[in-house]
Amino acid sequence: MTVRLALIAHAATSATREARFPDDEPLDPHGAEAATAAMGALRRVTAAYRGPEERCRQTAAALGIEAVTVPALADLDAGAWRGRTLTEVEADHPADLYTWLTDPHATPHDGESLAELIARVAKWLTELPTDTGRVAAVTHPAVIRAAVLHALGAPPECFWRLDVTPLSQTWLTHHGGRWQLRETGHPLAPPPAG
Repeated sequence: MTVRLALIAHAATSATREARFPDDEPLDPHGAEAATAAMGALRRVTAAYRGPEERCRQTAAALGIEAVTVPALADLDAGAWRGRTLTEVEADHPADLYTWLTDPHATPHDGESLAELIARVAKWLTELPTDTGRVAAVTHPAVIRAAVLHALGAPPECFWRLDVTPLSQTWLTHHGGRWQLRETGHPLAPPPAG
């Protein structure tokens, strides 16, 4: 059986707009409005999951998706950098930031490495039942990047080459024992009127 997995990036938050390492902040007003406007865009979903953070819960609710919370869909743990802007971290710890951006196994922030994130997401994909049909997962750009790298068999060094915007959808399919990238980066648009 083929599994079709729609990975939905949560709607915009203040951290998204300020290039800040996220904490557990809620959607900002624009993000909440955009998610509500896209309600009903996903149809015929047989199973739905979401990351445990508030921004995933709010996005799923605004989209009208009843989603089960899955810890494996949690955002990358930014450790001591949580809540700080990229500019602040670069000013205070330029060598650490460079190491983190260039070495997928590095954890200068005492959080989770990119390699650990990719392994966590790959494990979740591997354990996803193959009889689920059409699945949606509301999660984070980092988790979606990790899933795409796993599907493509790409090295973790490619992580930063993928751009995932708020409320975008990335589709993976699983058939014949492997994941494939179907399409990526399309905005989750409101359903047509009428």
